[in-house]
Amino acid sequence: MSISVSLNNQTVELESNLNLSEALQHWGYQSHDIAVAINQEFVPRSEYLQTRLQAKDQVDVIAPVQGG
Repeated sequence: MSISVSLNNQTVELESNLNLSEALQHWGYQSHDIAVAINQEFVPRSEYLQTRLQAKDQVDVIAPVQGG
């Protein structure tokens, strides 16, 4: 069974019952290089394994910008 979530304002399908860490890996993100908010609430890295994604969650993944 799959669910729909919003990933950076794009609707994506995802297996149900995945935790945030698994979802990020599925999407190709390295969890140590990003910050994540679900439904506009920051999620600490220490909670990625315990945080389960739900249908219609809004996930925002922010990567640091390099430059100078």
